[in-house]
Amino acid sequence: MTINNPFEFQPPSAALQGKIILITGAGDGIGKTAAITFASHGATVILAGRTLAKLEMVYDEIEKAGYPQPAIYPINFEGAQEKDYLDMSNALNNEFGHLDGILHNASELGQRTPIINYAPDVWLRVMQVNVNAPFMLTRALMPLLEKAPSAAVLFTGSTVGLQGRAFWGAYAASKAAMENLVQTLADELQETSRIRVNSINPGATRTRMRATAYPAENPGSVKSPEALMPAYLFLLSDASDGVSGQQFSWSEPATLPEENISNS
Repeated sequence: MTINNPFEFQPPSAALQGKIILITGAGDGIGKTAAITFASHGATVILAGRTLAKLEMVYDEIEKAGYPQPAIYPINFEGAQEKDYLDMSNALNNEFGHLDGILHNASELGQRTPIINYAPDVWLRVMQVNVNAPFMLTRALMPLLEKAPSAAVLFTGSTVGLQGRAFWGAYAASKAAMENLVQTLADELQETSRIRVNSINPGATRTRMRATAYPAENPGSVKSPEALMPAYLFLLSDASDGVSGQQFSWSEPATLPEENISNS
């Protein structure tokens, strides 16, 4: 199945009805918008992230809207070890029994500086959050994904992960590693599982991380996270059955910046 532009997908109101989807970095930015959007389309969302207060605000917003009751799972991806991910898997298995999808959205920006000036501790932290954590989380939750009739794992990429660019350092390297992880995992699962694995490069999006990277930029000059949601809904719903190992990029209008930094 070939999809030219999932960003133009027109999701039915019950596109994710009955699905259980874990979202990392769910307290802010794209993750927050995805959590509310997924819930509005029938999903039970599991809000994962390190800042409990932010997760609770998203929880309250979803509950107030009358959507399926969400769950919160606080976790600090910077310091989490294998046991923490296995504990999460056991807890989610006891609560839900299976998992229909994962949205890997949590991300660390790091420094905007030449490689020669890049602090090694910052480099390691970015790699830990952006590469090691998604690997360990996906690995630990794979048994729960296998229990679903059809499951999806969706990674959030970046333009600099497709083509390295000066001063993006560990962020660019980590996003490139993530794209390779997507390809490897999708290839491994192709003949043995109904789990599909894809990535989205959202392009310039109005988030807190974007504002950190471009403090002088007018937020109104970049799109809101809501504009991305059709593609996220497509790739996490049954409409994308058979679509795996693909990388989808937002095509920016000429009036918007080419640089991409978008996560929460």
